[in-house]
Amino acid sequence: MTEAHGSARPRKRRGRRLLITFLVLLLLIAGALLVADRFAASYAEREIGDRVAQQVADQKATSDQPDVTVEGVPFLTQVARGKYQEIKILLRNFAGPAGNGETIKMPVLDIRAKDVTAPLDTIRSGNGDIVAGTVTGTGTIAYADLVDLINQDGLKLSERDGKLIGTSPVKALGQTWNVSGTATLAVKGGVVQVRFADVTADGLPNVPLVRGLIDNYVKSLALDLKVPALPLGLKVQKVEPRPDGLVVTAGASDVSLSSGGL
Repeated sequence: MTEAHGSARPRKRRGRRLLITFLVLLLLIAGALLVADRFAASYAEREIGDRVAQQVADQKATSDQPDVTVEGVPFLTQVARGKYQEIKILLRNFAGPAGNGETIKMPVLDIRAKDVTAPLDTIRSGNGDIVAGTVTGTGTIAYADLVDLINQDGLKLSERDGKLIGTSPVKALGQTWNVSGTATLAVKGGVVQVRFADVTADGLPNVPLVRGLIDNYVKSLALDLKVPALPLGLKVQKVEPRPDGLVVTAGASDVSLSSGGL
């Protein structure tokens, strides 16, 4: 009985060693796969970033090097399926021509490409098309920059209750009056139209001479803002006043991300 009991211990110790060795091996394999996955994702992000940077330059715009993130883990599983959850592209310090020698600036242009289809054979051969089902982009134009584009001394812009409000001093009848008005915003053919209406001033006489002066001033505040060409075929869809500036939202669908479209 003593001899049988003694022979069981070495078997238990060997079993534990084998289990520990197996677990360590699994951890090493998992670590190697994770490193390979992140390396592949980083390579893809650099390639996409370089292509977007080139397109920005081709459109006579400027920005910092694009910050690209391929969302979803593991990345290699997405490669095998040929389906990508989302590609996030941040263009910091984006600036582009708006016509008449003016420049539109956005601290960050945030672009998201979703439902990206890229068959593995297409990636291997370079033939075929890589398509994003939807692409959206948002950026903010600071009110100070918008005032510079309107080019009216003393004008201040802000957001109030979801509306764009303009205030400015106006001289009439030998006095200076602070007038304010609400702007209407519309997007037509890629051009953002800013028009002011309902301009009022406390204490300002409502007489034809003064009214005509105010109407002429309001017309001078009108602005047709041509948004510069955006990457990935993005087209401006709407603009919204927010506390920190005028938010521009652009979109596109079925966008080619292959060499011809990116």
